[in-house]
Amino acid sequence: MCLLGRSRMNALESHLEIDEGLYSRQIYVLGYDAMQRMTGSSVLVSGMKGVGVETAKNIILAGVKSVTVHDQGDAQWSDLSSQFFLSEGDVGQNRAVVSQRHLAELNSYVPVVAYTEELSEKFLSAFQVVVLTNSSLEEQLRISDFCHANNICFILADTKGLPPSCPSGPWFMASSVFLPLQGCPGVVTIACEEKQEHFENGGMVTFSRVEGMTELNNSEPQPVCVLGPYHLEIGDTTTFSPYHRGGTITQVKMPQTHSYEPLSATLTHPKIKIKDKGKLTHYCTLHMAFQALHAFQSKMGRLPRPRNQVTTSRSLVILARAVSLAQDLAGWQAPLDEELVRAFAAVSAGDLSPINAVIGAMAAQEVLKAASGKFTPLDQWFYFDAWECLPEQEHSVPLSEQDCAPRGSRYDGQIAVFGADFQERLGQQKYFVVGAGAIGCELLKNFGMIGLAAGKGGRITVTDMDTIERSNLNRQFLFRPQDVSKQKSEVAAAAVRHMNPYTNVTAHQDCLGPDTEQLYGDNFFLGLDGVATALDNPQARVYVGERCVQYLKPLLDSGTEGTKGHVQVFVPFLTESYGHAMDLAEKTYPLCTLRHFPTAIQHTLQWARDQFEGLFKKSAENVNTFVPREALEKLELVHSSLQEKPLSWGECVAWARRLWEQLFRNDIQQLLYNFPPDHVRHSPSYRKSGSSPSPLFPLPLDTHMAFILAASRLFAQTHRLQVSGDEVAARQVLLVLCLPPFQPCQGLHIPTTDQELKETSDTVGKESTMGHRPLPSLSALLGTGLTPLSLCPSKGDDNSNFHLNFIVAASNLRAENYGIPTADWLQSKRIVGRIVPAIATTTAAVAGLVCLELYKLVWGHKDLGSYRQSFLRLAEPMFIFSFSVSLPHSQFCQKTWTCWDRIEVPGVTGSGEEMTLGDLRDHLQKEHGLALRMLLYREAVLYAAFWSSEKLKEQLANR
Repeated sequence: MCLLGRSRMNALESHLEIDEGLYSRQIYVLGYDAMQRMTGSSVLVSGMKGVGVETAKNIILAGVKSVTVHDQGDAQWSDLSSQFFLSEGDVGQNRAVVSQRHLAELNSYVPVVAYTEELSEKFLSAFQVVVLTNSSLEEQLRISDFCHANNICFILADTKGLPPSCPSGPWFMASSVFLPLQGCPGVVTIACEEKQEHFENGGMVTFSRVEGMTELNNSEPQPVCVLGPYHLEIGDTTTFSPYHRGGTITQVKMPQTHSYEPLSATLTHPKIKIKDKGKLTHYCTLHMAFQALHAFQSKMGRLPRPRNQVTTSRSLVILARAVSLAQDLAGWQAPLDEELVRAFAAVSAGDLSPINAVIGAMAAQEVLKAASGKFTPLDQWFYFDAWECLPEQEHSVPLSEQDCAPRGSRYDGQIAVFGADFQERLGQQKYFVVGAGAIGCELLKNFGMIGLAAGKGGRITVTDMDTIERSNLNRQFLFRPQDVSKQKSEVAAAAVRHMNPYTNVTAHQDCLGPDTEQLYGDNFFLGLDGVATALDNPQARVYVGERCVQYLKPLLDSGTEGTKGHVQVFVPFLTESYGHAMDLAEKTYPLCTLRHFPTAIQHTLQWARDQFEGLFKKSAENVNTFVPREALEKLELVHSSLQEKPLSWGECVAWARRLWEQLFRNDIQQLLYNFPPDHVRHSPSYRKSGSSPSPLFPLPLDTHMAFILAASRLFAQTHRLQVSGDEVAARQVLLVLCLPPFQPCQGLHIPTTDQELKETSDTVGKESTMGHRPLPSLSALLGTGLTPLSLCPSKGDDNSNFHLNFIVAASNLRAENYGIPTADWLQSKRIVGRIVPAIATTTAAVAGLVCLELYKLVWGHKDLGSYRQSFLRLAEPMFIFSFSVSLPHSQFCQKTWTCWDRIEVPGVTGSGEEMTLGDLRDHLQKEHGLALRMLLYREAVLYAAFWSSEKLKEQLANR
């Protein structure tokens, strides 16, 4: 892949409203401003073979202004190996015309046009970004020069078997990325507990909300020197005012300009993005091999025949030598690996869906960078190969020209690389795909293209209990608007069968876990060849990993977050297990931080959600529990809820106003009464909060009124009160409502640590006052025929029913109390709903890398060095590939064992009878020298040596 160009491309401003319901996960990746700029760019994608359709698909899902797909060629059988929008009935028809129909369904906001004529300069001038795939070198040079001269971003993406290339074009401004952190003067100490981005030496920061040293506020960005993870040096502050408290430090990425040479210049003097420093010669050879391949194709009118080791390889090596000599004369000297050129010639006629997925995702991400001005562009050539997917030499017979010859099959592009026998082996595979979301859709698409489980005895089982939501359509490309509310697994399976009718895929809607082990038990797992997870739940992935260890099945795991992604493969008796690789520690906040000393918007949002749960869910649960049976331990909370039962909209508003007063004025004033701002002996929790809290005043601000209205409506809903929710009427109630002035509570103890809080709660729990009240007063409140209250379970990513309205308003009011920067609706929704930022490009790249590891599993690779753990960041772009982690070994009773080892027990005695528990104990002692002390099956104790003799006798006789 290569990015080429010269002049700055101005991202066109667009004022189109962004559909947050569709693009919400992507907005979290790119930002709202970048999304709007992107909607001003028209993109041309030329070449509708595998890599071209992958690129176009990702760009359309992202939401640019328009996409034109171009191709003058007709569909061939070999195209079906990776072009998922072509079918067998489309062979002989124009690729662009056929693809346009399907691509246009992906996003109604993006017009998609097919073009089948030559690419004239007049036609090219209508686009802001041009992507070429599957084009001749002469065409690439012509269009590159035109784009370079006309400020059009030019991206070249090409794949040939296992080693693809991708260059990219003109320069543009990278958008700012902000990270708020708290700090102190001189040497700034970062006190925020939240996950931080790393500061860099020379990185630029700005300051705000600093009390005392106000010279820092709103100053120009200044460089920092990193002293440690939480300490930064900002230079001389001796002349500044004394620092008092608080402050926010914001990391700012300054706009940068990127300039690129045209293709003609970079052919002889390339800048190659090196993902492995030890492979410089390797990548330089691939750079020359691609040029030699263009020369061969121009001379012969075809690609080299697969595995033709006599004429084809010799010809390509000669051409590569000529390219190398020309580059030597031009001053760019790099050694030529002729053996690598021969290997390149052997597979260059191939067309692999996983490779196209990776390069198509990269090319699309570079388009989005050019269109949005977001992130760092590729500089300037990128080569990616996967030679490890070929058979290991010591374990196989070398592939021959006959093995890889075309057969008039939809898999000819893949057979050209791996041979027909391997294709048959792929068709017989039995795989379990857990999850049919974004990664699951891409995996299933790739599985369909490569022919996994498309033969006799093959089977793919996919399970997902979720239904399709509108926000899924932005990156889960197997789904369409008419599929919303349908089961993900069923729709995805049907889509894959449409792409490849031979794929044997079965859809389930079950949650994989202990409750479904009767369905997914011994018979199911023992019949599998492997498992691929597409889950966003770490606990679920650990469970799948444990099942794979139990049944000795390889596991393909992957995940994404924004432009970051990872792929790991776990192979029995070769690599570590999934459980060894994962750290499941979940971020939690001390209760005292949430209740009294918040320092970040995450704290105030969690506090607001807790308030929501307590006010509108738990209070209703308490009343509903009491209605059918008198639960005395809940009487106090029930009494409070019933006393506040409203009879009108005005009473709901009055309740909400009193709640506002308590939460954002009285509670804060009580905290200040206990801990005055200049008090020096308060807790570390209080000191870490930076600014002292300030009570809010009931001003007619939008946030204040938003809280009142949301709380009033939720209170009315909880009590099943039919009200209008009228804002005008609410304001009238507020005008006449009088509240008593705040009176501090003398002697009130406010815990400053979680241990103090626990001790206080234990004490209060022993001193319930309600239990001594006479029941008749409560009975009067109950009356007759009490209707259960309506529960409002919090749905952090649900815009309906005012749930999020309340949480966002309450959080931002709390943030104002403590001088914490507030968060807008979208950001709050992401944090509360724990929504993972997502974009289609990363998902596609990750799924492609998963399938490359799948090839190795199907071959049965035994060398640990063949498998890769992959980590990528398309924003940079950066790819890191490392060997899979070797298997940890342990010693016990002079035996070496691993997590994959187990003791095989025959299950029957020598006489053929089924073993009793006593027989098992004796077998372990005799055959393995193990004295059984306790035997467990999950939580159940099957045997314990300390049991009584009577119980042991009874238990040992069980079978």
